[in-house]
Amino acid sequence: MNTILFIIIILALLYLWFIYNSLITARVRVAEALSQIDVQLKRRTDLIPNLVETVKGYAKHEREVFENVTKARSSLMQAGSAKEKAQANDVLSNTLKSLFAVAENYPNLKASENFMNLQEELADTENKIAYSRQFYNSNVMDYNTKLQVFPNSFVANAFHFQPAEFFAADEKDIEPVKVSFK
Repeated sequence: MNTILFIIIILALLYLWFIYNSLITARVRVAEALSQIDVQLKRRTDLIPNLVETVKGYAKHEREVFENVTKARSSLMQAGSAKEKAQANDVLSNTLKSLFAVAENYPNLKASENFMNLQEELADTENKIAYSRQFYNSNVMDYNTKLQVFPNSFVANAFHFQPAEFFAADEKDIEPVKVSFK
C-alpha cells in the first residue's frame, strides 16, 4: 500500500513538474517572439533617418512632417511593454503615411534611386514586422491558453504566472503603410 501511495505521489510530482516546465517554455517563447518584433522595429527605426534625410533633400519646407516622424520614431525606441510598442508602432506607421504623402508631391524624389531602395527596404521590413507580430500573437495565444486550461491553471496560479499581452493594432490603424509610388 505504501509503495502504491509513493508511486502516485511521484507521478503527481512529475506531472506538476511537466506542467510547470511547459508553462516556462511557453513564456520563454513569448519573450523570444517579442524580441523578434523588436529586431524588426529596430531595423525600421534605423531606416527612417535615411528616409527622412532623402525626403528632406527634395522637400525642405515640410519641417512639421519630419519632426513628427522623428518624435514617433523616438517613442517607439523608448516603448517598453508589448502594448506600448504596439501603440508607438501605430503612431509611427501613421506618421510614415504622412511622409509618403509628402513624397507624392515631388516627382524627382519618387524617381530617386536612393529613395526607391529605402522604400523597398521599408516595405520588406513592414512585411517582416507583420509576420513577427503574427508569430508573437500566436505564441501569446498558446501561452495564455495554457494558463487557463485545467489543471495547468492551478500550477499557473500557484507560481504566479501572468497572461501576456497581445501585440494588437488599433482598429483605425489596421491598414498597412503604403510604400509604393508606381
